[in-house]
Amino acid sequence: MPAPSYVCGSSHLPLLGQTIAQRFDDAVAQWPDREALVVRHQNIRWTYSQLRDRTDRIAAALLALGLAPGDRIGIWAPNCAEWIVTQYATAKAGLILVNINPAYRTAELEHALRKSGCKALITAQSFKSSDYLAMLRTLTPELSSPNATNSTASSTPEAGKLHAARLPDLRTVIHLGDDHQPGMLRFSDLPSLGGPDEHQRLRELGNQLQFDDPINIQFTSGTTGLPKGATLTHHNILNNAFFVAQAMGLREADRLCIPVPLYHCFGMVMSSLACITAGATMVFPSAGFEPLAVLEAVEAERCTALHGVPTMFIAEMEHPEFKRFNLTSLRAGIMAGSPCPIEVMRRVMDCMHIREITIAYGMTETSPVSFQSATNDPIERRVSTVGRIQPHLEVKIVDTEDRIVPRGTAGELLTRGYSVMLGYWDDPDQTAQAIDPAGWMHTGDLATLDDEGYCNIVGRIKDMVIRGGENIYPREVEEFLFTHPAIEAAQVVGVPDQKYGEELCAWIKLRSGVQLTEEEVRTFCCGQIAHYKVPRYICFVDDFPLTVTGKVQKYLIRRHMIERLGLSEEKTA
Repeated sequence: MPAPSYVCGSSHLPLLGQTIAQRFDDAVAQWPDREALVVRHQNIRWTYSQLRDRTDRIAAALLALGLAPGDRIGIWAPNCAEWIVTQYATAKAGLILVNINPAYRTAELEHALRKSGCKALITAQSFKSSDYLAMLRTLTPELSSPNATNSTASSTPEAGKLHAARLPDLRTVIHLGDDHQPGMLRFSDLPSLGGPDEHQRLRELGNQLQFDDPINIQFTSGTTGLPKGATLTHHNILNNAFFVAQAMGLREADRLCIPVPLYHCFGMVMSSLACITAGATMVFPSAGFEPLAVLEAVEAERCTALHGVPTMFIAEMEHPEFKRFNLTSLRAGIMAGSPCPIEVMRRVMDCMHIREITIAYGMTETSPVSFQSATNDPIERRVSTVGRIQPHLEVKIVDTEDRIVPRGTAGELLTRGYSVMLGYWDDPDQTAQAIDPAGWMHTGDLATLDDEGYCNIVGRIKDMVIRGGENIYPREVEEFLFTHPAIEAAQVVGVPDQKYGEELCAWIKLRSGVQLTEEEVRTFCCGQIAHYKVPRYICFVDDFPLTVTGKVQKYLIRRHMIERLGLSEEKTA
């Protein structure tokens, strides 16, 4: 009888029974003079002790503003030193940090702030095409009313007195700029606000806060419906960061280049928190992802590790100036966030010298990582799977009736353990749909487990294409298209078809300076993959629609093709 698709992660290392603040202070005590934070676009270099001093002053200031443990405070900004300081200051003060996507517009911002009940918001002034202050004033015209004063450190009695009709919980807005904004405080004024009483309160909180307390709300980017706020604890994200760092071989004195956004679990947990657990240095090359800035940072800072999603690594290797950079300092890294094409993984190992790169798989609701390859895994395993189960976690793969399937059979991946979120903030119905009574988180991902426990993600349940009764996993077709020397990237989706129910459509991005026709792509496929997996529709594109974290938005590709081809979806009663 075949073995069941169930695994449980064991480890000689116990779970950390600490809050984030306790672990952070332990890191400062162990490595006080080591560089903790390098932010190249802000010309900032801080040691662990310097970062702690700034963090404590901001934490005391937040208490002075009237915020109390359990209150929610949002941060709406790209990568910057203030984001890192806020991350650890809120943890010390027991506040729940609400990560707001820098790409959000007015309606999304309103939903996030209202849903989480944020009492305070820290915001950048602008980033790329986003004018944050203008959007915020659209929601809170009270900030620009004649009664709104230019808040400075000397006018702090006005802080905490905002009353906005559309955002009834919001009391304080703090901006990251140097100029004075009506009704707002400047982040640079905060360090002077906390006095001896607030610092004493911080010391008391250090012993009172519990590691099972909620500490973070991250809004998931669903393709339908409003984003849901995954609520995570100290225990969730601190332990996940610790074991992610262990798996990737992050060491003392490593220098990790972090181009992924901090608002996402990748940047906040797998990068920032992981560095704190290991005594490594965080290096931020730019406010948002810029491939040239990453290459410059790796060379100038002699970075030993690099994080990114596949599209980031591709952009770095395809940059016209890639070959002029010395990247030999690199050793380790993580590629995660979306399925990694095998050919991209091989190129990263060969061309970027990241021989110990690992693949990680997870989701925001699981803090995020459930599976990760190890640096000593065989290369074939690292390039073709997402590795094995993380310590202290369980995974099973089930069919549509929630029965465990045999090894090698595809089904939905479910995970259980310390990493599973508390739930979706203020949304018990959605929480109950995601986490069953036995504590299993239903991921919505299709996966297989082999006899050695290695996991392969074969697609999303919603992405699977059923053509004439045949199940097609788009990733399999994408992996094959990647083997063509002219193809830089490919994304495959299903579109409606009256005869077969669905047909395959491939969006293909070619390498610079090469040409390819639709017929040449089909000829390449014929005889190599089953006929029903050969895309009927082929489009050559310059780019794919991406989230701010670099994930391809397949639903937008599908929507565009339905409109472009004039297709209609069959609807059931």
